[in-house]
Amino acid sequence: MKVILKQDVNKIGKKGELLEVADGYGRNFLIARGLADEATEGKVRELQQMQKTQKIKDDKKLKIAEEARKKLGGKVVRIKVNTGEGGKLFGSVTTAQIAEALAIQFSVPVDKKDLKMEETVKQTGEYRFKAKLYTGVEAEMTLKVEPE
Repeated sequence: MKVILKQDVNKIGKKGELLEVADGYGRNFLIARGLADEATEGKVRELQQMQKTQKIKDDKKLKIAEEARKKLGGKVVRIKVNTGEGGKLFGSVTTAQIAEALAIQFSVPVDKKDLKMEETVKQTGEYRFKAKLYTGVEAEMTLKVEPE
């Protein structure tokens, strides 16, 4: 029996996959619990159309991410902070602050969860970091922490 998964099923497959399963398993478990639909001709065509639409959306997002990588790659993000003696900060520079600075300085929105720092920023100076823009698309940048 062929089924189309409505949601991810552990050890079986991901949402939207067309699978061949045993009749009893498909009817009594997957369909009965609302995890899958029987793969009729109409539903298969609908799935194919949905996959085409999703591919177009993914291609657009990838193109935008590539343009953002060209714009951001190798750039320096400057943040001014209050410092104490010897250039030590009161606290540390967070990824949220870096994401805000990226949006202001380069007009590129990046989620704070997508910023990867190698070390905690607790002093003035330069630090390398990566901004994940899309799956497989990252921009390496430099953070320059300056005293106010």
